[in-house]
Amino acid sequence: MNVRPPHEPTRQFKAPQKLWDDPRRHPQSLGCPSCLERDRCGGVHTDAGVLDCLDLCTCADKRKCDMVCRFNPSLFVARMREVRGLDFHNAPRTSAHGVPTMPLVVPLVYHRYGRDAVLDEPVVALSLYDLVNLSTGTLRVTSRADLAARFLIDEGAEVIVSGVDKDGRIERWWNSKDRGSLLASLNELGIALVTTPNYSVLTDVPRTDNLHAMKRILLNWTEMASAGLPTALHVNARTEHDYLRWSNLIVERREIEILAFEFASGCGWGERINWHVTRLCELADRVGRPLAIIIRGGGRMLERLRRHFAQVTLVETEAFARTIKRRRAFVTETGRLKWAKVSTPAGAPIDGLFSHNVRLVRASYERRLNASIPSRPLPCRLQRAAYRDGKAVKPRLLKELHLASETRGVTPDSQSVIASAKS
Repeated sequence: MNVRPPHEPTRQFKAPQKLWDDPRRHPQSLGCPSCLERDRCGGVHTDAGVLDCLDLCTCADKRKCDMVCRFNPSLFVARMREVRGLDFHNAPRTSAHGVPTMPLVVPLVYHRYGRDAVLDEPVVALSLYDLVNLSTGTLRVTSRADLAARFLIDEGAEVIVSGVDKDGRIERWWNSKDRGSLLASLNELGIALVTTPNYSVLTDVPRTDNLHAMKRILLNWTEMASAGLPTALHVNARTEHDYLRWSNLIVERREIEILAFEFASGCGWGERINWHVTRLCELADRVGRPLAIIIRGGGRMLERLRRHFAQVTLVETEAFARTIKRRRAFVTETGRLKWAKVSTPAGAPIDGLFSHNVRLVRASYERRLNASIPSRPLPCRLQRAAYRDGKAVKPRLLKELHLASETRGVTPDSQSVIASAKS
């Protein structure tokens, strides 16, 4: 049996849903009323049997605890200073930049390997951490042409830069010495939209760690927006009170016009995805003005979100991931999107397979939403993103954006598909 390091919690919850916060089912923990952070935290309401959230710090050597935790006072003070405390209100203010018009589904392109041709898509998503060399603190590209060549995308395509990633990479972004220069360079590239890093708000850590992560998200948003980039605020949250804090902030700061959320990990697990979507819809209604939202994962929740948000965009990662594993999308007679194995000659490019998968995945989502309730209208002042010279990006009409009519007629290639393959 492996022994966990002394700076990591030793207690493991085999039923993680016991840590889900739900004030409708569980009373507030007994230690919460006397907590210094109660007003910001809102208290803990779980089935975990803890006196308060500090019970979740079970490190063998609490002096080496690497969470934002009072059991390690020197580190705790340093982490408080780096974000100027846990309150939202001392975060700098900035200006609104408008909301670029985005399609329902945008494919994420991780790299160009295995491809020879330019992806003919008017809007694509890229990872922030594939654009930035975190070792040197510089951008990997110096011009729009370099960007297009590095990822084999159209030089005129609008680009969404996604800040979602694993903890290691987003922590390195926080530790970058000159994020301001990096963001200024991104703005010069004519980036249409960027989403903030999704610093983890975990359920098995003291609440001070959650509050610190949320404050870092907000500070990253102010940095990105101050650089002139249309920026989506990633509203990570663990409790209903966290969502209430976010909504109060957004009501107060009208410059926050776009939100971001990631369902591909813990927030999309089991019934918890419905809980988060409900909280997001309540937040949009509580704010009372049109908001846009960019999501990763959770595509099945698009219809619900469109009822409450003015614009909903899914950064779609499956088409690329399935293509790399040589899977081809097809639609069954019942209208379900499925994936079949295909074989490609050694060294043969996969551009055709990738383009096919992108088109069919988009068409699948569009078909589901054809009869859905339309999203709330955005204010007429919204405009498309501009390039460095201030000229608006010219919209392009591609038939691939509207493939709903094709989905029922697409079948797998009988020469290269294993018919018994499962999705």
